[in-house]
Amino acid sequence: MAKGRRQPASGDVATNRRARHMFELLDRFECGIELLGTEVKSLREGKAQLGDAYAVIDRGEVWLRNAHIPPYGPAAGQNHDPERPRRLLLHRYEIERLIGRSERRGLTLIPTRIYFKGSRAKVELALARAKEQRDRRREIRDRDVEREVEREHRHRLR
Repeated sequence: MAKGRRQPASGDVATNRRARHMFELLDRFECGIELLGTEVKSLREGKAQLGDAYAVIDRGEVWLRNAHIPPYGPAAGQNHDPERPRRLLLHRYEIERLIGRSERRGLTLIPTRIYFKGSRAKVELALARAKEQRDRRREIRDRDVEREVEREHRHRLR
């Protein structure tokens, strides 16, 4: 494993850790993903990356873009394109709800994790609003203050 790279949580194939930092996650959806056989095998090896991935709604369908699923080694010539757009599987009413909410409020669809539920690959999609720089700074400051209070509290209990 590369230095500094963290593994996803147990059961997860890939997580988008940066999503919580860059976006305020408002609502989450579980959706299926349409994959090729070599992509499923590559996912089972746990090598997917969601760093720059996002989802778009195009002609009534939801597509996952920029998700990197590397080629499966033993497949050699029959491999897939690692960055190809992949269709996400949602019910029609869920897609219509997403269309309404994302257009009205200017929200973005961000994949937060890929995981297996039984034998099926799933994507957790979040409806998100971009955080401004000051919001991120405030979040860091609040976390530091909370850490200091916790440290002081532990010191007094000794």
